[in-house]
Amino acid sequence: MTGQRSDARRNYLRILAVAEAEVAAHGAEASLEQIARTAGVGSATVRRHFPTRRALLEAVFQERMEGLCERAHRLSATEDSRTALLEWLHALVLYAVSARGFAHVLSYEPPTEEPSPNGCGSTIEAAGTPLLQRAVRDNAVASHVTFHDLLTLAVGIALATEHHTDPHTQADRLFRLAVDGLSPERG
Repeated sequence: MTGQRSDARRNYLRILAVAEAEVAAHGAEASLEQIARTAGVGSATVRRHFPTRRALLEAVFQERMEGLCERAHRLSATEDSRTALLEWLHALVLYAVSARGFAHVLSYEPPTEEPSPNGCGSTIEAAGTPLLQRAVRDNAVASHVTFHDLLTLAVGIALATEHHTDPHTQADRLFRLAVDGLSPERG
């Protein structure tokens, strides 16, 4: 946004504010045309600032993602690596349940040779991978568990519970059930 004309910057901020409200109300399928109308701009203006629906959704969730990343960084200093990983993953699940559309943005995509460096998934992966690697090194999580496994688990729980009467309670219950499967076999 640096160097942008002031009217373009105002349009960007207005579109983003309207998009946040629309996504909160309608999830990832919020109408781009409705966003443009409510923001008082044309559809072309929305697309100029956000060329894809995914770009718009990622902008909507940027601040919260930064919070998850900061939390991962703080938890990396926690002595118990398994507790740190699970606390962060639990926060990711609960955020994905509370922020309609976020789980859709994070929907599992197999790793590619050239992941989008600025995408939500890449940002979350960069934050969470060190926690997972440390837990694996400490034999606190099974060595075959990948970050993409954890992301798929979080997204799956969020998507499976988003329409429940009490999605947070249901997501929390499913997360706790899944945690037992993250531990290495004892024998």
